[in-house]
Amino acid sequence: MSTENEGNPVPPAPSAPPVPVASPAVSPQAGPPHGDAPTTPLPPVPPGAPGASEYGAAPAAHTPADPSGTPQAAGPAPDASWPPPPPATPSYADGGAGAGNTGWGSSYQPPAPKPRGGRGGLVAAVLVAALVAGGLGGGLGYTLAKNSDDAGSTTVSATDSGSATQVKRSPGTIAAVAAKSLPSTVTIEAESTSGEGGTGTGFVFDTQGHIVTNNHVVADAVDGGRLTATFPDGKKYDAEVVGHAQGYDVAVIKLKNAPSDLKPLALGDSDKVAVGDETIAIGAPFGLSNTVTTGIISAKNRPVASSDGSASSKASYMSALQTDASINPGNSGGPLLDASGAVIGINSAIQSSSSGGLGGSGQSGSIGLGFAIPINQAKYVAQQLIKTGKPVYAKIGAVVSLEDSTDGAKITDQGQSGAAPVEAGGPAAKAGLKSGDVITKLDDSVIDSGPTLIGEIWTHKPGDKVTITYKRGGQEHTAEVTLGARAGDEPNG
Repeated sequence: MSTENEGNPVPPAPSAPPVPVASPAVSPQAGPPHGDAPTTPLPPVPPGAPGASEYGAAPAAHTPADPSGTPQAAGPAPDASWPPPPPATPSYADGGAGAGNTGWGSSYQPPAPKPRGGRGGLVAAVLVAALVAGGLGGGLGYTLAKNSDDAGSTTVSATDSGSATQVKRSPGTIAAVAAKSLPSTVTIEAESTSGEGGTGTGFVFDTQGHIVTNNHVVADAVDGGRLTATFPDGKKYDAEVVGHAQGYDVAVIKLKNAPSDLKPLALGDSDKVAVGDETIAIGAPFGLSNTVTTGIISAKNRPVASSDGSASSKASYMSALQTDASINPGNSGGPLLDASGAVIGINSAIQSSSSGGLGGSGQSGSIGLGFAIPINQAKYVAQQLIKTGKPVYAKIGAVVSLEDSTDGAKITDQGQSGAAPVEAGGPAAKAGLKSGDVITKLDDSVIDSGPTLIGEIWTHKPGDKVTITYKRGGQEHTAEVTLGARAGDEPNG
């Protein structure tokens, strides 16, 4: 199993295979031909695919002859308006090149006539008969319908019954939650100085214009790139990165010239979430802004390690909320809501079959395994980023192996760049932990690997006291550890 970010494969991640929700690449957008056109171009119809030539010129039907050789009347000719012309939008045309382009691909070119045998005449006769029968059936149906209308309708519309023209929905419905929450979400476009970038989602964190999202959504714009945030009403704002935490995969951006009527989304309590609770995800999957999907909490405390797949990439770790709400590339950074509309997580990663995404872009899609950063953790990180611009991580002061394992998190024999694996005077050293010890539990949480331990530690704050269970020489021991702190993004420890 593998992880990926922005659609790129990465080396296997120990014990935690899911992948971040990639952000589709930003591309120049042509103005839609109509106001109701999709937010992103739909894929072209491949040559030879069903429907690619349905609206071109049709071959003429063969008129059969009777045995005497006298041509027979073919009956009423099919209605000239059939088949109907293709709709004006969306256009699947390849730019309109060539004469006779219908807008749904190249026009149909009938094959060269072939010698007609007796069986060919029979096929043509059946075709003509079918067309005639279709015409008669259509005309008869229209006549009956018209006569029925003239006799008076027996249907009753909502307005006829005296009810309000607008449907009223109770506050607890999904539609009501979506209507209330959508205005506080944004579609984020990040572009690097070289023109590379992607699309993701974010939500209003406070009235000062701070927007919370994923680190991997804004990573391209961190070093001098361009960042914009667009609300569902179409209003678009330039933004800047306030702070980003690669390890947590959380970032905060701030709108420039933020409006005064911002409405932050209410934050829930992710610790109180239960398996089976309803979830609502909002985002821009494959660039389709303001998309709402639903599901449930499938699991809690799911260890997840993810990366963008680049050689210099550092992994992000979380003890995630798992949901089956449909989450796809572009949903990254969007809110995961509970049934009341409170944010319980930030959508960040998916496990995918890697079968390719919308329009054959090669990006992975949802198979019902989505992962969100618990909002209690994300809130703490966001507040630190707003306050200092840097993340603060809890730590035990020991380097653990990131190799795939199910036995626990082993403290390595050597630390980073030749340093000691256990920090002198650090939390682990004070608790008596040594190189070679295998940590199997942190409080009541089972630890099966290094990434699981890191993700679990990062759900805590510096200064928290935790109980660590570990094995040394086949014997099990426990130790109480007071977590230390470090600022900025660094390797595990």
